[in-house]
Amino acid sequence: MLTQNEYFDGKVKSIGFEGSEGKATVGVMEAGEYEFGTSTHEIMKVISGALTVVLPGATAETVFHAGETFEVEAGKSFQVKTSEATSYLCLYGE
Repeated sequence: MLTQNEYFDGKVKSIGFEGSEGKATVGVMEAGEYEFGTSTHEIMKVISGALTVVLPGATAETVFHAGETFEVEAGKSFQVKTSEATSYLCLYGE
């Protein structure tokens, strides 16, 4: 079953599904700055574009380009910026 998600006044949209690797979403972010919170361990893979991310506990930004991934533990928040429409795949752990 597919689920639709919309955040930040429609600037971030995703479709959720359960695949062979477990629960996941595929989405797109419009250019902007966002803060996300996690309820489970998440692995984010940038599909197209780039995300500038401040990971939990970090003060410096890291840029992740298409094909690159980053992970965030459960119960954390992280900041994301993008200057262009950027697509991503997010895998959710336990």
